[in-house]
Amino acid sequence: MRLKEIRYPDGLPVDGYGPGFFRIAGELCEGPVLIAAGALVPWAGLEDETPLTALAGRVDLVLVGTGDVIAPLPNRLQARLEADGLGVEIMASPSAARTYNVLLSEGRHVAVALLPVTRAGR
Repeated sequence: MRLKEIRYPDGLPVDGYGPGFFRIAGELCEGPVLIAAGALVPWAGLEDETPLTALAGRVDLVLVGTGDVIAPLPNRLQARLEADGLGVEIMASPSAARTYNVLLSEGRHVAVALLPVTRAGR
């Protein structure tokens, strides 16, 4: 089997995660993270809507990882983001991180907002 190294020329991949942290492009980041347009964006979590709504026109899709399990977004946030022209996919944070990396490697204009998990990851 021939393996091909994945490259992320225009973005920051999620390398791993664990209880309360993510490893983004080799750097340890504690707490919630938002990655868009090749940069870490300051974000305090789902109640901090402004950084998410500011993605309109910059990305086509926002993946939202809600921690260990899938949970709904607060206060009709998904409808607000979709009204701004953003595609929104909600999933558990590990799934959102993996999906983001795949789409990023394909050169897609995607962002990921991740809440930390509470159990050990990879």
